[in-house]
Amino acid sequence: MVSDDGSWHGSGRWQQVHPDGSPAGEPERVADLPAAIAAREAAEHPRWLWAATTDCYPTLLRAGVRVRRCHDIELTEALLLGHAGRWGEPRALAAAWARLTGAPVPADPPPRLPQPPGFAQGALFEAMSGPSAAAGSVTLEALTRVYADQHARIAATGQPGRFALLVAAESAGALVGAEMGHAGLPWRADIHDQLLRDLLGAPQPVGPPRRLAELTAEINAAFGVPGLHPDSPAEVLRAFARAGIEVPNTRAWVLRQVEHPAVKPLLEYKELYRIWTAHGWAWRDAWISEGRFRPEYVPGGVVSGRWATRGGGALQVPKVVRRAVVADPGWRFVVADAGQLEPRVLAAVSGDSRLARAGAAGDLYAALATDSFGGDRAKAKVALLGAMYGQTGGAAIPALAVLRQSYPTAFDYVEAAARTGEAGGLVRSWLGRTCPPASTAWREAGLEPPEESGSAEPQGGASGRARGRFTRNFVIQATAAEWALVLLATLRTALEGMRAELVLFVHDEVGVHCPVEETEQVAEAVRVSAAKAGKLLFGGIEVRFPLDVSIVECYADA
Repeated sequence: MVSDDGSWHGSGRWQQVHPDGSPAGEPERVADLPAAIAAREAAEHPRWLWAATTDCYPTLLRAGVRVRRCHDIELTEALLLGHAGRWGEPRALAAAWARLTGAPVPADPPPRLPQPPGFAQGALFEAMSGPSAAAGSVTLEALTRVYADQHARIAATGQPGRFALLVAAESAGALVGAEMGHAGLPWRADIHDQLLRDLLGAPQPVGPPRRLAELTAEINAAFGVPGLHPDSPAEVLRAFARAGIEVPNTRAWVLRQVEHPAVKPLLEYKELYRIWTAHGWAWRDAWISEGRFRPEYVPGGVVSGRWATRGGGALQVPKVVRRAVVADPGWRFVVADAGQLEPRVLAAVSGDSRLARAGAAGDLYAALATDSFGGDRAKAKVALLGAMYGQTGGAAIPALAVLRQSYPTAFDYVEAAARTGEAGGLVRSWLGRTCPPASTAWREAGLEPPEESGSAEPQGGASGRARGRFTRNFVIQATAAEWALVLLATLRTALEGMRAELVLFVHDEVGVHCPVEETEQVAEAVRVSAAKAGKLLFGGIEVRFPLDVSIVECYADA
């Protein structure tokens, strides 16, 4: 366990604690904190205790120090507050210490602004704000006592073993996020530039590039409205209305259902405009440095437990732009994607033995189709996605009826979560992550249904029904996020001793950058880690969690 007086370049303080958080000795002062941490890590691999990995670990990494395990006070506090139905309350060490001592609870510091490469970060273990952090000794006391309190609160949860696994995985994920940001994703700026020129034309000193200007002219001509700005949804909706076409919004899947000559250039414009603004030349200049893209990952950044990023858009890189993600000479990417993850999670958590047998197959939808849907794979897929995302109309109606009859335990599992949500109650993931106590927009919560499900974001109707759709999917998507996080933590351990580095993690996809001679070993480590993640979460069940593993030189080829 570690603390410090505010500057890691000088002396620091640390103290050993027992697993329950009680002190195992007196605090010690060390002259060079990173060097002391490195020596202790090499000797015994302790679990390091600190306020927030995002504040502490990047500085250690820049000093060449890596640790195997940690306990992140801030992430754990957020999980415990959510479990107690107090989602969103301040979670920083200062707030947890104040609650423990009966002092006024300070608000969490505002999130840091996005930090492109080269932006200076704070010192290791910066002192907490507020009177409780006036000295390093107080910080040390706060760390130990808050940790002990968290240990007791974890033991008091309904499933302490599962919740402890969640806490450990969340903290391990924070280490991985910091390491990924430090290592960076290989990125060829010259290929990126050529891609943009091929798609958009040359950059212009003022205004959009040539192709966007051409599409703007086409769209204006199709609507017969000069001066229309295609990037303005309000203007586009008014133009369609003048043409006698009412559309609820300008999302791509909505526009594809509209017959009008402006639709084709408008769809192309939307795609290219998004690339230009989100991953264009300005983005490249800000975020690509020394051949690497180094975003700042935010583990647990959305309520489902999925990650977010603070600037850089690392989780939403368009496939065409991924052509610029090229491995170093003599290296390759091992990219693994979990197929049909959420349906398999439903089979695991619901305890539906018939669905679990289907989940043991390589193609779960095909197995379902053979078992209950007369061989119609598309119908089986519609049924399962409809159950998980709350689709109640169209082609889903007869498919859902078959699902309810053939797999009643799985169907009732998501129905119960929906009813609890409609009544304003809390639902939890398999390991114990808890949904927010009030309805939250799906996009904000990271629970947006895929377009293929045919279900749109909740809008209109009773707020209770909207919340029911939210909680119906939360119990599945949050558990899927836990499986992916445990996979990531397990794989990180499996890669120790190799030159391979984790460089990519997007929901249920993981990427490793490694020398050519390590590719097969890494690919096997990924597969083994996926199987271990399933066993750690669900025990010896029939459900399999297969991965589609690719060994490629360019990420876009995965």
